[in-house]
This record gives sequence, structure tokens and C-alpha cells, in this order.
Amino acid sequence: MDKLTSVGRRREAGPGQDEPGPAARSAGVAARDSHGRLLALLAASTSDLAAAEDALADAFERALRIWPSQGVPGNPDAWLLTVARNRLRDQWKSARAQRAVPLEAGQDTLAPIDDVDVDSIPDRRLELMLVCAHPAIERSAHTPLMLNTVLGFTAGQVGRAFSVPPSTMATRLVRAKQRIKAAGIPFRIPDRADLAARMTSVLEAVYGAYVIDWATGPQARELPSEALHLAEVLTTLVPGDPEARGLAALIELSAARAPARVDAGGRFVPLADQDPSLWNPHLISRGREHLRVAHARGQLGRFQLEAAIQAVHCARGRDGTTDWPALLALHRILHAVAPSLGSGVALAAVTAEVDGPAAGLATLDALLEEAGQHARRFQPAKATRAHLLERLGRKQEALAAYDNAISLTHETAERQYLQHRRDRASRAP
Repeated sequence: MDKLTSVGRRREAGPGQDEPGPAARSAGVAARDSHGRLLALLAASTSDLAAAEDALADAFERALRIWPSQGVPGNPDAWLLTVARNRLRDQWKSARAQRAVPLEAGQDTLAPIDDVDVDSIPDRRLELMLVCAHPAIERSAHTPLMLNTVLGFTAGQVGRAFSVPPSTMATRLVRAKQRIKAAGIPFRIPDRADLAARMTSVLEAVYGAYVIDWATGPQARELPSEALHLAEVLTTLVPGDPEARGLAALIELSAARAPARVDAGGRFVPLADQDPSLWNPHLISRGREHLRVAHARGQLGRFQLEAAIQAVHCARGRDGTTDWPALLALHRILHAVAPSLGSGVALAAVTAEVDGPAAGLATLDALLEEAGQHARRFQPAKATRAHLLERLGRKQEALAAYDNAISLTHETAERQYLQHRRDRASRAP
């Protein structure tokens, strides 16, 4: 796993890092875009997720060793798949007949791979996600396991998303992968009767992938194609599931605003200040259609409510007005149906728009007191509190809250935005 993370599997690049060469860039692209698909193909035949992961990591390591001198192959994915399969094959042979014999020297020189067409092989990521949601695996590990193995996020990224230390999350993931092998869980789409029980975790993972990608930075203006693609795939797998439709609508309506999240200088632009003409009309239309289909089923759920909230935002009038009473009603229902720190903070923010900042702050403080220790490092709560304190003119408290929020912000553009807000608050009388 560490090998693969170092290559660039959804790598969190920091400032001052050396620009990678062509071989490293190609390996990084493959690690980011093809990891889940390659891993699913490797693990499907054995149900040994850990061995498949090790073989794929070894393939990436060899790529970094060989490609700089021999050149990047015409089909990097096929090269990686072939190397990883050979690695697994050698492991099987070793386990059967040669247990302690090392791998043969020179086996980096592979059979021709030009005939390997990865794109023609069925994509088995969905089966792997459903394996990760098997009832034999601890339920709390379902979504983190999918995010890590299928969608390519590191244990650190997943841990932050779930407010869990990276070491603790890494231990949970290892234990879950061992469980897949021990239980011999088959790689297949389960029967309809079993599918519904696993679908909630799958939906959570796809949404989690979108949220983590969204949080890594608005400066990369490209749309979150992976989450969009998987959400659409789920609507074809379970077309009658209103929550699958709601998830697709939520991601599409949110992603529609991606081009307006930053200005020409790369500075973060909050939703209220965004230019609606920059929003993607095709995604908005597609999202609304999914929402209409979901609503017709008459079964209300969390993702449908969140999508409805996004639809209200996307319906902002040409004069810039937002239907805040409608948003407040939706947020209240959402927090009642699926209470969470995130839904509570959003409710407090919208309450402030309708009933004033004092009412919003009271709602937020009550939520934080109820959540206790779990809310101490929840950045959105700290940022919202700073904003409400600023609106109330409580300058010193607002500055301290901004400092707290800035210290918890991992994304550069958002950190700069909060610093700008803090500087402005510090100059206020």
C-alpha cells in the first residue's frame, strides 16, 4: 500500500515537491485513474484482496524502475495488469511447489502485452464494492474499505473523512481485507434480496469519494468523473432505487457548480458569490431528471433530500435571490431523517439566513455541545461559527474561531479564503 501511495494514488501533493518525470507522471495517472479497476480484475479470481493489492503495488514499483530507461509503454494499464498477474502467478506456483524459492531473475522482461486490451475486459469495480459491503465484514468498515481499495484514497484521507486517526483506520482496513480472504467472499453481483442490504454502503462510498475529491481543492476545475460515473452505473443496476437516483442527482447538481468554485486567480468563491452563468446546465438538467424519477417513487431518503437542497441552490434567481425558507424546511427534514454533524452545521447556517445570526449561533452551539468531543476537529463547524460571530460583531471570539478553522483546513484555496475573512474581521471596528 505504501508503495502505491508514493506513486500517486490520489496523492496529496504539497508545495515545493519536485516535478516528476514522464515515467512517474504516467505511473501517477494510472494509479489515480485505473487502480480500482485493475485491483478488481486481479482480486476477482482469488478473493485475496491483500495479495492483489501487493501484486499491483509491486507492478507500480517496477514501472518506476523500468519505464525511465525503457520508456513508457503504449498501454500502461495493460503493462501493469500483466506484471501484477505474473506476480500473482509466481506466488501461486511458489505456494504450491517452491515455497521458499525466490522469484526468477529477469522476470521484468514480460511476454508481449500488445494483445491485452484492458478496456475490453468487463469493469469489476462494482462487484468489488459489493464484496466490501458483505455482511461478513464489520459494517463500520464497509464504506472506508471501498474508498480505500476501489476508489483509491489513502488511509489518511479516509481517516480524516471519518474523523479517525490514520493508524486506526489503517488497522481496520487490513483487518477487513483479511476477512474477505478468510470468508471466501465471491466476486459477483448478489441476488436482489441481498443487494438492497449492501446498497446503502455502496452509495455512501460513492458519495464519500465525491466529497473527498471536492475537498481536495477547487483549483483543479475538472469534474469528479469517477463519482459521477459510478453514480450513473448504480442507477442502471438498481433503477427503481430512489436513493441511487437521489445520489446521482446530488453529485450532478453539486458538480455543476465546480467551474464557479474559484475565480480567475484561483481564489475560493463561496456559493452565494458564484456566477450562475458558469454552472453546467447539462448536469443541472440531468440531476433534476434523476430527482424527479426518485420523487415519483414516494420513498423519502437522505440523498434525495440533499439533492433537493442542491436543486434549490441551482434555482437561484437571476437577481441572485435564494429561497431560504424552502432551504430551511429541507434542512430541518434532512437533520431529522439523517442527523449528523454536517447536516446540523448546515441547518445552523441556513437558520442564520432566515432567523438571524443569533438564532443560527444558538442552533450551532447546541449541536456542538451535544456532539461533544467528536465535534472538536470538525472544520465546517468552526468556520461557520467564526462567520456567525463576525456577523454578530463579537470580534475577538470571531478571530479566535477563524484561527481554529484555519488550523483545521487542509485545502489551500479555502485556507486563503478564511484568512482573508479573518483579516477583514480584524480590521472591523
